Amino acid sequence: MSPLAVLLFVVLSTIAVGGVTYAILQPKIANNKRVTERKTVYSRDEAARARAGQVRDRLQEQAKRRKTLQNNLKDMENRVRERGFKGQKLSLEQTLKQCGLKISARSFRLVSAAAGFVTGFVVLLFGIPLLFAIGIGIVAGLGLPRVFLARRKAARIKAFSNHFPTAIDLIVRGVKAGLPLNDTLRTVVSDVPEPVAGEFRKIIEAQQVGVPLGEACERLYNQIPLPETNFFAIVITIQAQAGGNLSEALGNLSRVLRDRRRMRQKIDAVSMEAKASATIIGAIPVCVALMIHFTAPDYLSALFHDARGNIILLGCGLWMATGILVMRRMINFDV
Repeated sequence: MSPLAVLLFVVLSTIAVGGVTYAILQPKIANNKRVTERKTVYSRDEAARARAGQVRDRLQEQAKRRKTLQNNLKDMENRVRERGFKGQKLSLEQTLKQCGLKISARSFRLVSAAAGFVTGFVVLLFGIPLLFAIGIGIVAGLGLPRVFLARRKAARIKAFSNHFPTAIDLIVRGVKAGLPLNDTLRTVVSDVPEPVAGEFRKIIEAQQVGVPLGEACERLYNQIPLPETNFFAIVITIQAQAGGNLSEALGNLSRVLRDRRRMRQKIDAVSMEAKASATIIGAIPVCVALMIHFTAPDYLSALFHDARGNIILLGCGLWMATGILVMRRMINFDV
């Protein structure tokens, strides 16, 4: 047999064996291929279902948190309305607490009565008629203590407003540095002057006896009835219940507080001339009456010892009070 025939025989034999082998193994290969494709499709569908399930769970969790946050905000709004309604009818004890006075309501009433009695008695010694002395004593016993409380409360709230942005900045820097919120509150107590330090000390003391942080911050609004303290309490409560970016929210609050203080200072500077004019106009009649009384006592005696003079004095007092109130409303701006 020639070499070419042998080579041709080998080639044909190899092709025949390969064809037979492929014919035998082809169904199994096709079956394995279909199994692999099915596994790939199933894995792809399983991954898609898993991703869809994760997205669904995340959306449900977000909806649940949103609903919880809405309920919390609604509850806070109701409490704010209740606090605002109660703020219109403060008791004497609450007013004394807001003024930072550590005396009881009974002691304050006794001091007011003593001040009215002493003032009426001193005025009576200067020759003022009895009815006028009694009226002046009543005004001194009822009006002057209330004016003192109002001025004390306004001064305390103003001092708190001036230092509150510094306290917020300390809290923001502490939170950004990774400190716990309780430690930042202690930093405020040690680094910020009164009355901010005293109010935050009350928050820490309330926490130490088991009061939640949100509720302890809500008490701050009862002591310092400002929109800033109300917003601070709401932010702390939401962060404690639902989480959130506390440093960003408090940073925005600090920026708003500083802008309001700059606006208030600008308004005070602009209205200073009007305030000085109102003070001078209101003081001129009193100063002139005192000068005439000490230089020529008989000249004004008819105003005090005659019924018509008393009516004139009463009318003058009412007109003066009306003018002062009108000027006060004209120069008093709410920022």
